[in-house]
Amino acid sequence: MKKTKISYAGQWLRDWYGIFIHELRLIFSDAGAMVVFFVGGLLYPVLYNLIYYNGSVDEIPVAVVDLSDGACSRRFVQEFDATRECEVYCKCVSMAEAEQLLRERKVHGILYIPRDFDSCLARMEQGHISTYADMSSFLYYKNLRTASSLVMLDEVHQIQLEHYAEAGFDGQSASTLVQPLVTEENIPYNRPFSYTIFFISAALMLVIQQTMFYGSSMLAGTLRERNHSFASLPDRLQGLGMGRVVLGRGAAYLAIYLVIGTIVTLLIPYLFRLPQHAAWWEILVLLGFFVVDCIFFSFTWGTLITRRETVFVLFLSVSPICLFLTGFSWPETAIPGLWRAVSYIFPSTFGCRAFINLNTAGGTLQTIAPEIRALTVQTVIYYFLACAAVFAENRLHKRLAHRREPQPSES
Repeated sequence: MKKTKISYAGQWLRDWYGIFIHELRLIFSDAGAMVVFFVGGLLYPVLYNLIYYNGSVDEIPVAVVDLSDGACSRRFVQEFDATRECEVYCKCVSMAEAEQLLRERKVHGILYIPRDFDSCLARMEQGHISTYADMSSFLYYKNLRTASSLVMLDEVHQIQLEHYAEAGFDGQSASTLVQPLVTEENIPYNRPFSYTIFFISAALMLVIQQTMFYGSSMLAGTLRERNHSFASLPDRLQGLGMGRVVLGRGAAYLAIYLVIGTIVTLLIPYLFRLPQHAAWWEILVLLGFFVVDCIFFSFTWGTLITRRETVFVLFLSVSPICLFLTGFSWPETAIPGLWRAVSYIFPSTFGCRAFINLNTAGGTLQTIAPEIRALTVQTVIYYFLACAAVFAENRLHKRLAHRREPQPSES
């Protein structure tokens, strides 16, 4: 009995090792997969960081059209010019002149103050101010809206103080009435309000998932186009080798992506001076859970890929969805229930959140324990689904091969 167990374990390891070596050879013999894994997996993080290297833009030139030309409008323009986000490039007499400057790219925004602005404030009515941004960059829009909103809030306080002063309240009493609670803005994890810190932390983990899925699916699609299958099992296994096929193939991707993932999550943030508040070993622990989950996720959904070029269509449609479902740009609680359920399909949903909380926000492994548990549950589910896919494809492949065999002719 003991000899049988040792023999079975030895055979299992030999089969696993053979599948592992075969998958590595398959990967390194396919130029397209190599490009996706190594060029895409390493180039995209560098490219994203180079594109968004200046994550914050200061003093963008803005044209001002002040038709009111009163005391309040002039004060608004002066305070607007004093903000960090914008500077007044010139004052125009009409919107046509300002629009011409915008078309010539001499300014990246327009601040428009209508003629009745001061008169409306004097009558204690609502005054209106319009802003127009150059949408060639999101940062231009963000700066223009941030600067105008900050000045607007300050102006509201100033107007209220003046009205209370006219009513006979002294400075301290008026300040207490206008702002009973003093608030202070503090952005601990992104002090410069940089879009790079905001975006890259989520993109780094998503690159690992997407390149692994597209590369492995490309290989699987190529085999199916050639009427081959990665799920072929030797007859002696009698259909009981699904686990070693999945684990053998998975070990090949694990060996590759532990290297790629370490570069992406540790070296890239260091080179581009992104926040790194977690210990390196904590990131590696998270990376291990995430990569294993991505492997079985790729094997499961890669079963649906029947042609090599299908991967490129999915790249354009799925990647933006996965990115925004992580919740990096929109609160998770504000995501509709249907899309929140869809987000649970992807490892990136929990991997990106965990990486942001751990490395950017300075949490601990205990802090990201819910995400680790979610990744573990996904891993178990996708492992059994991947094994079931191997079993089903193996049976289908053998059935098709049997049909293609020449049938003996009747005498």
